[in-house]
Amino acid sequence: MVCLAGALAVGTLVAVSYLAKDVTVVVDGRPMAVRGFAGSVRDVLDEAGVQLSSGDVVRPGTEDEVADGSRIEVRRARPLVLTLDGRTTKHLVTSTNVGDALAELDISPAAGKISAPRDEAVPLSGMSLTVYTRRKVYVVAGATRVASSTTARTVREVLRRNRITPNDGYAVSPPLGSFPKDGTVITVTPLRTTPIQPDVLRLNWAALATCLSGGDPLAYNPDGPYYGMYQFSLPVWKAVDGMGLPTAWPVEEQTYRAQLLYQQVEGKWRGPWPSCGDRLLT
Repeated sequence: MVCLAGALAVGTLVAVSYLAKDVTVVVDGRPMAVRGFAGSVRDVLDEAGVQLSSGDVVRPGTEDEVADGSRIEVRRARPLVLTLDGRTTKHLVTSTNVGDALAELDISPAAGKISAPRDEAVPLSGMSLTVYTRRKVYVVAGATRVASSTTARTVREVLRRNRITPNDGYAVSPPLGSFPKDGTVITVTPLRTTPIQPDVLRLNWAALATCLSGGDPLAYNPDGPYYGMYQFSLPVWKAVDGMGLPTAWPVEEQTYRAQLLYQQVEGKWRGPWPSCGDRLLT
């Protein structure tokens, strides 16, 4: 009888051992071996002490049956506060690093400027991330036309990167502090706050320009150097609130600045235009 009881016990142990399953549970890329009698994925996770939270991804599904040799993958959800091109949204991601999290949200790895390294870990507690994508914007300032691929956060930053500094009183649209979306056209327009006196308007500005430069708004004389129709030096151009180079602006703007100069010197044209100033009187 003793021998029979022993045989039954051994047989039972063998049967129980046969029913046990070896399952691999992988949590966020880290594997663990679990041996037990669980029938479903959820049961295996309970035996392994893996607690699930909202947003966690489990493959196969928690109600699926497991077999010996099964592999269960768990990717824990992480809260991510994303500010993309100035717009903030909240997400749950299961990726464990910044680069994969961006890919999970369908944001190109070549997005542009990112506030954290792509290989930085996304902790379970979550993180905040700021991304500025690379956008195509256009700058129009007088005759200057610039197409710029940029990650700039503001219109001001776009202009600074293109070495365009609007003078006080110049109108910039959109406003300097606004966000430049893809396709934005930024215009810089000089405001003509000083009126030109009627007797100055009646002078022969075309004759002066013809004498100085052949009337060419793009004229350049390296001797000064001098620029544009009225052969401004850069100090004189800046003295009449000109921005950039005179040759970057159209005929009307160059003429307005020349008329301002005439008013500033109180009609003493021999100072700025000693060789051609008398043409104003023709």
